[in-house]
Amino acid sequence: MDMIHVRAVSPPDLTGEVVALLAGDPCVLNLIVQPGAARNPDGDAIACDVLTGAANDVLRGLRAMRLDRRGSIVIEPVDMAFSGRAVDAGPRNLGPLAHTPVWEQVEARIRAEGTYAPSFFLYLVVAGLIGSVGIVTNSQILIVAAMVVGPEYGAIVSVALGIDQHDRTRIRRGLRALSVGFVLAIVATLLFSLLIRGFSLESRAFRLGLRPVSNLIDTPDFFSVAVATLAGIVGIVSLTEARTSALLGVFISVTTIPAAADVGVSVAFASWSEARGSFVQLLVNIVVLIVVGTATLRCQRRIWRRVGLRRGRPGRRP
Repeated sequence: MDMIHVRAVSPPDLTGEVVALLAGDPCVLNLIVQPGAARNPDGDAIACDVLTGAANDVLRGLRAMRLDRRGSIVIEPVDMAFSGRAVDAGPRNLGPLAHTPVWEQVEARIRAEGTYAPSFFLYLVVAGLIGSVGIVTNSQILIVAAMVVGPEYGAIVSVALGIDQHDRTRIRRGLRALSVGFVLAIVATLLFSLLIRGFSLESRAFRLGLRPVSNLIDTPDFFSVAVATLAGIVGIVSLTEARTSALLGVFISVTTIPAAADVGVSVAFASWSEARGSFVQLLVNIVVLIVVGTATLRCQRRIWRRVGLRRGRPGRRP
């Protein structure tokens, strides 16, 4: 049975209410209270394990008491647990809710992806350069490699979370990072492609106009939108369920980095229509991923909320 470990520091005047909430929930196990044991912040140390399906209600209740403001709350995943009580309590009290995502953890993952250190921009530039080599050599393997290296999906999903939560600061930061990052990637691939053209390093087929890889990238159509839509759905679901393999599949299915690389390559080789098509492809993929990501986040919350209301599990706070 999946569960999380919760560590909290509570001011003494609030401890009784916190313990009552936790002790009264049959999905909270291994509750430990140590009065006066915590420092910075000072207070009572409280620890417990919570079945994942009940975690949203428990965390919502603790935050309603402002425990996160007056003390602190730390959440840790439990990789392995041997507990007969947990096995018995799960089906009896949770039912379908046993598989509910812990939204605090989901949002923490997305926020972690939405950090824009210098390495974020470096990865985008390197991914663009790998993509440009794939384009001028007609190598689909290198295009896939560029997709895997590119970190842009973290910024895209961070923008989606910002829209979902009406967080304008997060939206602005994400869009700014995407804009700056892709401009850097396009400029880098343009300069690199000018070097390739100057020394005639492109493949003979590319020089003769046989560009199957580039043609796939710079021709946005219905299938581009369809794939981006499906990838956006799978990307959010994989983040909520922490499925790394599925998320990796999203990285290698959307045409963002390849499109940015093709803009630089096409401009360097004076292929203006291809450059326009690649730019449109880039914009279409980013916009669709953001819109679909936002919609999927909201739909998932509503679906699980309805499951919870129908289940009406014992010990659940209204």
